[in-house]
Amino acid sequence: MKNLKVIFMGTPEFAVPVLEELIDKTNVLLVVTQPDAPVGRKKVLTPSPVKQLALSHNIEVFTPEKLRKEYEYILNKKPDIIITCAYGQIVPKVILDYPEHGCINVHASLLPKYRGASPITAAIKNGEETTGITIMYMDEGIDTGNIIQAKELPILENDTLGTLSEKLSKLGAKTLIDTLPRIMECENFDIPQDHEIATYVSVLKRSDEIIDFNKTRKEVYNFVRSINPSPLASTKILGEEWKIIETKIGSDSKGPVGRVSSINKDSFGIYCTDGEILITRVKPAGKKEMSVKDFFNGFDSSKLKDIEVGD
Repeated sequence: MKNLKVIFMGTPEFAVPVLEELIDKTNVLLVVTQPDAPVGRKKVLTPSPVKQLALSHNIEVFTPEKLRKEYEYILNKKPDIIITCAYGQIVPKVILDYPEHGCINVHASLLPKYRGASPITAAIKNGEETTGITIMYMDEGIDTGNIIQAKELPILENDTLGTLSEKLSKLGAKTLIDTLPRIMECENFDIPQDHEIATYVSVLKRSDEIIDFNKTRKEVYNFVRSINPSPLASTKILGEEWKIIETKIGSDSKGPVGRVSSINKDSFGIYCTDGEILITRVKPAGKKEMSVKDFFNGFDSSKLKDIEVGD
């Protein structure tokens, strides 16, 4: 496949294994990614992970602010195929219609379930037992194109957004490379999606990070791991925002929802609708991330006794 002229479009760390495989197995002419963005407290302008990888391999990078207005540069490269993975902009029809072998997307769910921007978070949050990767042809809709190949992956009880993303990105890279020869020979599957059963997930908002203790313990547990390591779940404790990093299911004891239920050596509990969720790792306001056990070494844990958390 080294003669296959590829343009790759992607941005975050999730897309890096896909690009790595394409660089190894095909001729990547150009990488298209989102413009450099401010990162961290000091807002340092930082290239995307995909851009960093491309530059390390001396591959040309294109970072259009608005792809729909700057597409001609891409077409002038005359790619045989365009492959996208978590790019972050709508790809206009003029690009979709150009390559001989089409525009192919690597999506982190088993379509038509969880179309959109946050499928891995949604799968964990909703307590799914499995998820997967879908290789699909792109059309003008959001993840609505025909399916070429799908691979399933179990979601483990301790998986987080971070661990599951890493596994899915590797699965996506392997599945794409295994599928490409059939795409080139036009011998691949081309299966329409069932649009009537499709579900959509959007980009997470700041309000989507707040823990709702008016849920079951399992729902809160799933929610916390669904946005770890970023943006992280949060709640108000003693009037300040705390990031909640890790939890575990506590006892069946019940009390007022949102009240601290117990204080232990390495955790503290908060009542949910069916019992308590134990908080085991936190990032208190203005402090670094740490275990609750370490935090209690320098904090009077009695201050948490019977308080109400949240807004």
